Amino acid sequence: MTQVLTIARLTILEASRRKLLLALGVLTILVIVLTSWGFSRLPTMSGVTPAEVRLASSQLTILVAFMFSGVLALGSTLVAAPSIASDIESGIALAILPRPIRRSQLLMGKWLGLAFLVTLYAAGSGLLELLGIWLATGYTPPNPVAALTFVAAEGIVLMTLTLLLSTRLAPMTGGVIALVLFFVGWIGGIALAIGTGFDNETIKNIGTGSRLLIPTDALWHGAIFHLEPPDFLALARAGGRGARAGNPFFADAPLPGIYIAWVVGWLAAIIGLANWSFAKRDL
Repeated sequence: MTQVLTIARLTILEASRRKLLLALGVLTILVIVLTSWGFSRLPTMSGVTPAEVRLASSQLTILVAFMFSGVLALGSTLVAAPSIASDIESGIALAILPRPIRRSQLLMGKWLGLAFLVTLYAAGSGLLELLGIWLATGYTPPNPVAALTFVAAEGIVLMTLTLLLSTRLAPMTGGVIALVLFFVGWIGGIALAIGTGFDNETIKNIGTGSRLLIPTDALWHGAIFHLEPPDFLALARAGGRGARAGNPFFADAPLPGIYIAWVVGWLAAIIGLANWSFAKRDL
């Protein structure tokens, strides 16, 4: 366990020295400042009631969360794609592994370090953005902690998948494949919403299958549910299923516990597959 934690710490230090993370941090702060200023303009609009400001703030919060979700997905892919592949290509892995360090320890250390970075970014950027929105409009989502937890889980899922690909593919190839799968999962979520809205079993089955294979979109919808105020949920439900069909920014129910258990099992399976793939890889 000590060796895993050491590798995790070194992974964090190595990533912190990359200009990518510095640029991401600076751009994130800039975006938070700009979006907070934009939110501050809502109460100053003529003829707008406090209830309308609250409704607009809730919907814009979801849009901003979607933007950060996309940034987190891209960032998770970029830091994980070269994690194992670059060490193999540069010969670092060959120099480290003959020492008393198992391949599983190296991989788990990198996974732990990257998971920490993903969680830190999701929590830090999310809390700062929500603070800016609160200062600008006085609006706070119903359950921000749960929402940020689901966003962080989405990043960890994609990072873990990219790490698996990194054990076999070049960094750019693995990163591109992971991002394509991320967008496939998002389209599958839209298909599920459309199938549910129009009661089409075929489309619903396609969407459900995509959520089982790539759970990122379902986790995103888990975050959406905890960002929606109850009065907006009631209003949307009153509009009927057709009014919500295909809306990627709406969730009318929390994720069921059995699906969360599936995501945990999915993560465990991908980590296990990554360890097996790395163990069989010729260095």
